[in-house]
Amino acid sequence: MPELPEVETVVRGLRQPLVGRRVTSFWHDWPRTIGSPDPAQFEARVVGQTFRAVERRAKYIVCHLDDDLLVVHLKMTGRLYVAPAGQPSPDDRWLHFKLGLDAGWELRFSDARKFGKVYLTRDLANVSPGAARLGPEPLDDSFTPAEFSARLRGRATSLKALLLDQSFVAGVGNIYADEALFRANLHPLRRADSLTEAEAALLYTTVRAALRAGIDHEGASINWYRKPDGTQGESQKHFFAYGRDGQPCLVCGTPLRKIRVAQRGTHFCPSCQPLE
Repeated sequence: MPELPEVETVVRGLRQPLVGRRVTSFWHDWPRTIGSPDPAQFEARVVGQTFRAVERRAKYIVCHLDDDLLVVHLKMTGRLYVAPAGQPSPDDRWLHFKLGLDAGWELRFSDARKFGKVYLTRDLANVSPGAARLGPEPLDDSFTPAEFSARLRGRATSLKALLLDQSFVAGVGNIYADEALFRANLHPLRRADSLTEAEAALLYTTVRAALRAGIDHEGASINWYRKPDGTQGESQKHFFAYGRDGQPCLVCGTPLRKIRVAQRGTHFCPSCQPLE
């Protein structure tokens, strides 16, 4: 599933072709793609509105229209892109949602697994219980080391599981949790409430560093993720831990291991990240 860096890259790629464009038509062929409202109300409300801004909140793409928010969650295989009307794209074989735009363009949402969702709402918190409980944005200046440390206190869960909890911090997923823990020399099964103040401060720094590196390399194209122009991100070429089980650690040379934590494959170095 795309994480914060991938979604941020998509958002940045959509701003130029979308902002200022007016919606002229609505089409869908898979009812479950439309999260809310029902398709008839969706069409009646969205047609005629203009895109005013495109932003990201956690793993959600949030498009500000005149009166509503168009919210897209890519889930596992979703791809959101703008293309000239009438011009086919390789991903169109999985196309399930489309908005016609003025000046001869279309906003298209393709999704091979059909898990992605599109919503039209006045408030992001209304799209799902998870959206209503989202934690702070880890890259915001307002999210400080002190707040991060305070949120760790009293948490008996493992660090990996906590980083995956979107109510703890928003946007971190399996890839960048592994990368952040490796950078901090912290074992993924380490209890969150066992960290010292210095370790908590270091993890705060490495979470942000891993996410910024992901953005700098425009996301990780491991499976389905592509940028809006159809090209791949480069983050997968720069991982320290994720997906490298059995390969030598780039720091010490010890073969990396893969275990399951919180039902997710988890990669770490047993030498650099001892379980203390």
